[in-house]
Amino acid sequence: MKVAIDMGATTGAAPATLDLEELLATRLLVQGNSGSGKSHLLRRLLEQSAPWVQQCIIDPEGDFTTLSERYGHTVVDATRTEAELTRIAARVRQHRVSVVLNLEGLDVEQQMRAAAAFLGGMFDADRDHWYPVLVVVDEAQLFAPAAAGEVSDEARKLSLGAMTNLMCRGRKRGLAGVIATQRLAKLAKNVAAEASNFLMGRTFLDIDMARAADLLGMEKRQAEQFRDLARGHFVALGPAISRRPLPVTIGAVETSARSTSPKLVPFEAPVDAADLIFTASADEQARPVVRRPAPPPPPSTNELLAQLSRARPPAEEAPQSLFPEIDEAERDRQIDAIMAELLGDPDASFRTVAVLYQDFLVRCRIRRVPGEPPALPAFKRRLAVARVAPDTEVAQSDGWQQALSLSETLTDDVQGVFLVLAQAALASAPCPSDATLARLYGTHSASRARRLLTWFEERGLLVVRLDFRNNRVVAFPDLGAETAPGDPNGPDAMAEERGAAE
Repeated sequence: MKVAIDMGATTGAAPATLDLEELLATRLLVQGNSGSGKSHLLRRLLEQSAPWVQQCIIDPEGDFTTLSERYGHTVVDATRTEAELTRIAARVRQHRVSVVLNLEGLDVEQQMRAAAAFLGGMFDADRDHWYPVLVVVDEAQLFAPAAAGEVSDEARKLSLGAMTNLMCRGRKRGLAGVIATQRLAKLAKNVAAEASNFLMGRTFLDIDMARAADLLGMEKRQAEQFRDLARGHFVALGPAISRRPLPVTIGAVETSARSTSPKLVPFEAPVDAADLIFTASADEQARPVVRRPAPPPPPSTNELLAQLSRARPPAEEAPQSLFPEIDEAERDRQIDAIMAELLGDPDASFRTVAVLYQDFLVRCRIRRVPGEPPALPAFKRRLAVARVAPDTEVAQSDGWQQALSLSETLTDDVQGVFLVLAQAALASAPCPSDATLARLYGTHSASRARRLLTWFEERGLLVVRLDFRNNRVVAFPDLGAETAPGDPNGPDAMAEERGAAE
């Protein structure tokens, strides 16, 4: 079904329409300096498409919460845990509810973590719930920065990964990204490059004008026109809008943002200005006066030399820990038990590492595990090993230690799959099925599991062959071991074992 969204007018007052079905397949990038009308454009798009498609708005300033009054959007306050936001996002896709994720009141790092958890929950939804969703991200440069800023690397990687998944891999899951940014130079290139439709508004910096002209296929000398665009005027290009650069004037909207641009009003200075600023009010007089003491004078040179020549006092004994003393072996056993409990959840394989890590930290605090908890890289390593859980004989063998060393050369997301295959080879067990490998990889796609085996083989880590019954055998040249034949199309053995235990 073709749905034409009325975005306003083109040159000559002809209507400017946007093909909604094409937009869902090709995504949209909006760029313009502050005050160019980006939020107005997004609001027009959301209002016109609200009756036709489910919507999710990532709103860092709380401007789009007014859509709830007119169009029934549910406002999700982001002052929740990341695990709770992930579960809410999964239910949003399941029940097809249009929502506004309100990030107002959070600092930048908290906004990035909350948006990453919410987008991750929508991205990881079950295949049965892959309905079309228009995902609008305002101020996208906050969530997909081109360079590291003042936030932690962990928060930046989580947010950038979620935005990359939305723009690069979201189409097959029904997620259509619409991102708006003030500056293209501040937006990560791999995120911006996935959009096929563009609406470029007013901008002044040469680097942004040149990049906007390049995206629209215009010559460099034509980039100067972006300085002259009025508020609400954009140049559009893309399969959902126009095959050639097209000037567009965005139409009116029915709702308004809570925050608006300041308006000039006649200025009249009060007559008694001196009395107003120098005379304390009754409320101020009732407050106690807190005076800071004068800072002490700096010590003289002789005093400093005398302090340096004094004997150092004996070091104070470390305060006794609130928790009972425990050796490292017992601490590791507690952490291993928590990891086993964490992976006992049937949905653990399909939850993001960030969500699992937060759950792990909470469980450590509940169990009162002494000492600092493992950092995120160490947790990822423990998670990969815990998902394998080899028996005692295999765990103590030289081949298993070599397999652990080989796995350290791989990225965190594929270590678990490699170790499961290595364990099966060392134990001469049947080769795991595609469904089992897909679960370990955190996906439902068996084809992705097969591609991962090919990737391992291309790196020279293993060799895959089929016997005369089309059963798969995986051999490890470095370990001198290979798996027994296994049916690649078999069921998920891990799921069956967990179901039998329950």
